[in-house]
Amino acid sequence: MTSSTLDATTASPGISRLSPVLAEVVRSGFVEGVHRGSLVLLAADGSVELALGDPTAPVYPRSANKPMQAAAVLRAGLELSGERLALAAASHSGESFHLELARTMLGEFGLSEEDLQTPPDLPLDPVEAEAYLASGLARHKVTMNCSGKHAAMIAACAANGWPTETYLDPAHPLQRLVLDVVEAVTGEPVHHMGTDGCGAPLMALSLTGLARAFRSFVLAAPGTPERAVADAMRAHPEYVAGTRRPDTWIMREVPGALSKMGAEAVQALALPDGRALAFKIDDGAARAMGPVLARALALLGVDSPVLARIAEAPLLGGAQRVGEIRAAF
Repeated sequence: MTSSTLDATTASPGISRLSPVLAEVVRSGFVEGVHRGSLVLLAADGSVELALGDPTAPVYPRSANKPMQAAAVLRAGLELSGERLALAAASHSGESFHLELARTMLGEFGLSEEDLQTPPDLPLDPVEAEAYLASGLARHKVTMNCSGKHAAMIAACAANGWPTETYLDPAHPLQRLVLDVVEAVTGEPVHHMGTDGCGAPLMALSLTGLARAFRSFVLAAPGTPERAVADAMRAHPEYVAGTRRPDTWIMREVPGALSKMGAEAVQALALPDGRALAFKIDDGAARAMGPVLARALALLGVDSPVLARIAEAPLLGGAQRVGEIRAAF
């Protein structure tokens, strides 16, 4: 671990600034609320094209860091490709094909569901969660949206003779390798260390660094771990997210796009020519992400019917549409 890395006990500023309004909540023609945040757009040459708020301040990228974690397991020597590599970088919805592949991967690696150190959870997708509960099933480790990532991490440890019981320890060789990858592709030191919802170490980055990381993945040379991850995610986006998720829609409908959301309303995306974006909604409201992402993509020059689809965020009154959440920049 580098000397620049702070542990979770060290004071960190976090979200302490008054960020600009990125989205408005409009009901019956009345703005009843706003969502503030920070955003950065990078031009194809990597220069900052637009900065709103403070995209140089550290944030937790949450699951937007999964491509970097997946690249680390490849750098550790794990042979993984196709749908399996996409699932290793996924926040999967818990659909049947996600769970089937996660269980298959565990079996291929000589592991069981009990080897996972993910917390037992329901499927991430609300539709899948309702069906899951209606079937009489209970929360399970493999159902948690990070199960593919954890399966790959344990397998990488086993392949290297590293301890599998402590694979989530920040001092573990695998997590030190993740740190090295993160700092290399973001071009900056990790600002703070914490623990993600799945239990894995979580590294605070600037939004600018996060956008640079995604840009580096799409521009990486063929055959590198970073390019392998980007190619697998783009070829199999339904395994990265799910059939009802914006990341999937974007990677299906915007040629060459690499897109990954994170909890607490973080989003990162890169286009194949190097244009990239990253943003965070300060209050963590996922409902603002679609409108903000659609507007940011339009500003990057993307012209696709998918933008209207991801921007759709209606407000209801009496089961009728009476307003919307809309971008405010």
